[in-house]
Amino acid sequence: MSTTLPTAYHRPGPGTRRAAARAGMPGLGRLVTTELRLFTRDLGSVFFVVVFPTVLLLGMAFAIPGMREPLQDAGPWTGRAMVDLMTPVMICVTIATAGLSSFPTYLAGYRERGVLRRLSTTPMAPQGILLAQAAVNLLWLLVGSLVAVAIAVLLLDVPLPQDWGLLLLTLPLAIGSVFGIGLILGGVMRKASAAGGIGMLIYFPLLFFAGLWTPGPAMPETLQTVSTWMPLGGASQAMTTAWFGVGDVPVEQIVSMALWTVLTFTVAVRVFRWR
Repeated sequence: MSTTLPTAYHRPGPGTRRAAARAGMPGLGRLVTTELRLFTRDLGSVFFVVVFPTVLLLGMAFAIPGMREPLQDAGPWTGRAMVDLMTPVMICVTIATAGLSSFPTYLAGYRERGVLRRLSTTPMAPQGILLAQAAVNLLWLLVGSLVAVAIAVLLLDVPLPQDWGLLLLTLPLAIGSVFGIGLILGGVMRKASAAGGIGMLIYFPLLFFAGLWTPGPAMPETLQTVSTWMPLGGASQAMTTAWFGVGDVPVEQIVSMALWTVLTFTVAVRVFRWR
């Protein structure tokens, strides 16, 4: 993460402020462009959001014996390879990495360096920094997800999703449920290191429930039930249903993600500090 305050964050002159105020959300386009440029320069964030899920998927596929072999006597999953079931999980990995590592770390870092305080004195609505950061992280997580899915389909013969409607409903709910947690962390932590550290403490349990170590269909029934009501557990289960068309409409999973989204964003709005 850059430690230099970008020029876009310095207080503009009076003429600039008057012109910007007439724009509704003044300076948002420039702010998004600046955030995108800064994120691109942060090779660590780019790697873990965009490249890491694909590397992880390929590593599991080629390093773990049997991952690409058809399952036997596995009920509705018979004939599917284990790596097929891991593909939706990689999307969850991308969402978790952006929402629990990159997003809150950047926000807390801006508070630590006084960026949020300076923005509060400009015509740019302070919420602009949140929108810009969310937009940039959303862009990169979509790129990371598309790369992982493309590699899975082209190199590992993973099928494309069967129910695109359900997948497109699940994706924003999954993103909202995780980014809401990241917004709480970024909203209260005064140091980037603290936000990143706590984000990682939440990151691994959420990925456990998402099935990173044990794919959802292979989980014990009790653990599957608990996972349904976890942000990425419900997301993974719903995306698996969308991908393979196995199982009923995931109503509980959709409700779970919606509740997490509403709850976390409500809390974030109440606790967020600009200084």
